[in-house]
Amino acid sequence: MERKELSVTKLLDVPVDLVWKVWTEAEHIANWWGPIGFTNTIQQMDVRVEGEWRLIMHGPDGKNYPNRSIFKEIIPLGKIVFQHFNPNYEATIVFRSKEDKTLIKWTMLFETVELFETVVKVFKADQGLLQNIEKLENYLQRLSS
Repeated sequence: MERKELSVTKLLDVPVDLVWKVWTEAEHIANWWGPIGFTNTIQQMDVRVEGEWRLIMHGPDGKNYPNRSIFKEIIPLGKIVFQHFNPNYEATIVFRSKEDKTLIKWTMLFETVELFETVVKVFKADQGLLQNIEKLENYLQRLSS
């Protein structure tokens, strides 16, 4: 079977309520979202089913990258699912409380194998996802210390 999914699982050394907060509040997600070197301007973040999330990622190359997503499923402290457009993929983030830590599983499912291969080869989405979770972890450590 040809691949069209990226996924990463990480145990974060902070409680699930803090992880949820930095995922769902614009003032927090703006500080860690995206690959290393990117910054963000959150235009809208309506974290509810059918709510819209619009942001501009500012790349290290000086270019702006508009992003738009629609939330499809929200289970407080448990799960976020959103549809991202251009490139089209569905992101699923599952949060599991493990005592005072949080196990997070973040999956990106692309519409086609061709799209998956393009975003990995051209945009290095596989590396970007790993960098994004590293930025999340670093941000959480700064907040909790």
